[in-house]
Amino acid sequence: MLLGLGALALVGLLGLPFALALMCFPAAVRIPLGRQLISRSMTAYLHFLKAFCSVRIDDSALESLRLDRPLIIVANHPSLLDAVVLLARLPHAVCVMKGSLKRNILFGPMARLSGYVSNEDPMALIRQSCVELAGGAQILIFPEGTRTRTFPLSPLGEATAVLAARSGVAVQTLLLEFSSPYLGKAWPLFRRPELPLRITVKMGRKFAPSRDRTAFTDQLESYYRLHLKR
Repeated sequence: MLLGLGALALVGLLGLPFALALMCFPAAVRIPLGRQLISRSMTAYLHFLKAFCSVRIDDSALESLRLDRPLIIVANHPSLLDAVVLLARLPHAVCVMKGSLKRNILFGPMARLSGYVSNEDPMALIRQSCVELAGGAQILIFPEGTRTRTFPLSPLGEATAVLAARSGVAVQTLLLEFSSPYLGKAWPLFRRPELPLRITVKMGRKFAPSRDRTAFTDQLESYYRLHLKR
């Protein structure tokens, strides 16, 4: 546990000089370079977890999504590791993240320079995400808004439905399954984990956009509740 958390902090610290260097480049160069750098650093971090921290990850389902663009990718959010696992395999993804993380000294600078989107302002979220989708990006969003509070799923917000309707882009679901709720909302950060920790990413259904955002959100939530294991 200490190795894993310490390595994550180290990844954030090592990213600071790169973030400063990227500030000198124009956005057309800085943003894709920043996203590639984040993806590669997350890949290296996951290799570290596998080698030294008894973490077993099956994320092979993500390989088929790398070239599927534009696309809205949604996933349930049981753990702090969710974005790490997904961004490692999706170098073109633009992550919708909590505003507090974008202001975090360790992870915020690279996230801002890479054009990641904050979820604090819903209208700005939709506007910026539509621009990214029009440019051929993937938007990664956790529709619960934060880590799962009540398993198997917390109620979903309507941002995904609005974004799909505005952009006309399909929504691809992913199902994240963990062998324990370690690093979830209900598991204190320094409580001893149950190891090995097994993480599985499964490909879910792809939803066509709909103008009825309430019905779309209900359908999406029902799908997740049906297919997620308690």
